[in-house]
Amino acid sequence: MNHQNDIRAFLTSRRARITPDRAGLPTYGGRRRVAGLRREEVALLAGVSVDYYNQIERGHLRGVSEQVLDAVSQALQLDDAEREHLHHLARATSSGPGDHPSRTVRPGVQRLLDTMTGSAVAVFTPWMQILATNDLGRALFTEAFDHSDQPNLARYAFLDPRARHFHQDWNAATDEAVTVLRSATGLFPDNTDLTSLITELVEHSADFRDRWARHDVRFHRTGTKVFHHAAVGELVLPYEALEITQDPGLTIVAYTAEAGSASDDRLRNLVP
Repeated sequence: MNHQNDIRAFLTSRRARITPDRAGLPTYGGRRRVAGLRREEVALLAGVSVDYYNQIERGHLRGVSEQVLDAVSQALQLDDAEREHLHHLARATSSGPGDHPSRTVRPGVQRLLDTMTGSAVAVFTPWMQILATNDLGRALFTEAFDHSDQPNLARYAFLDPRARHFHQDWNAATDEAVTVLRSATGLFPDNTDLTSLITELVEHSADFRDRWARHDVRFHRTGTKVFHHAAVGELVLPYEALEITQDPGLTIVAYTAEAGSASDDRLRNLVP
């Protein structure tokens, strides 16, 4: 991946979706060559020179202040996830390669997972690789574990045909997977595990390529998943994502079910 190209494509895609009317700018009639904002209009809204904004959109973020990044974010009407992604892109440009998430899970974390017997729990890297689970977590994602002892759920979603049945809404699940990976590139642009995964998915999945080109990012910290598990049927599982502060980049995700619900019974029946 080319970091400057990613910055340019991200900002260009965000600019293209904002019309002058949405930005509160006059159009004075006439036909516009672009539906979205022009670069000079973004510069005006952000309070910077056109030349400076052109440099930013070309991917030259080294030395750009947080105040300018926030002004550009406001001009492009970025949401919180997009704003954070832009700051991560700038930080990676200025600081160069940083630390990478661990590829292993500490014994204390594994013991914690094993005590959470009523939930399906897994530890994820920022690019959706499962590093550890409890018994229910492994049973929930059993198909993904057919491929690896540390499977990647983005790879499973796009490259395993069974995923289209496992996810009730496969389109939503794969959209989410791509936004997770896109966010990870802002944090770890030079991580070989991440870049290898993206290269593989670009090569083997047209669905991934289409979604990747959108440059969308989102937060996925809580919500509800609906799965169709081959062994027990439909599972409606709210989830919470908890960052492991001692191991930056690693996240515990716990999938639970409403007490007394059919999903609660089915989840518990995943493990004899």
